[in-house]
Amino acid sequence: MSKFLVPVHDLMNRSGLMREHQLNIELDAPMGIVGIELGVGDTIEVGLRLESVHEGILATAVIDSTAHGECSRCLDKIEIPIEVDFQELFAYSGVSEDDFTVVDEHIDLEPIIRDEVVLSLPFQPVCSPDCQGLCPECGVKLADDPSHAHEEQVDARWSELQNFRNKEE
Repeated sequence: MSKFLVPVHDLMNRSGLMREHQLNIELDAPMGIVGIELGVGDTIEVGLRLESVHEGILATAVIDSTAHGECSRCLDKIEIPIEVDFQELFAYSGVSEDDFTVVDEHIDLEPIIRDEVVLSLPFQPVCSPDCQGLCPECGVKLADDPSHAHEEQVDARWSELQNFRNKEE
């Protein structure tokens, strides 16, 4: 049985009833995108409120966790706090295939939580907005050495002229 399944048999077809849960879900599979994710064993805290309405079960939740990854500029390890919320209706009978439904007196929060968490992650995570990244020539972290510089590269097409100049001297 999935850790994301929540029983709702006591709320079904009893409009007006409400129940609150505090869930701590430990992940069995990573959740995220390349460069930043919630890994196996990370915990997602879910403050969940379930309300019985005429059409089904209305789920309202606040999700808290911390994503781990690396800065896309300097490759340092970073942690990004995640705080997202959602409100979704789990219908007793689905009209379209995109509807969330109550199945066997349970609702499955995994697809919604996965979507909300993944969509809240930055596409290119950075350790700070002013991160300078790495030197493209030698890979030195520019924040550690702000005066880092290289000699200007001579275009290979003009290298013979440099040899000519050296002969005259």
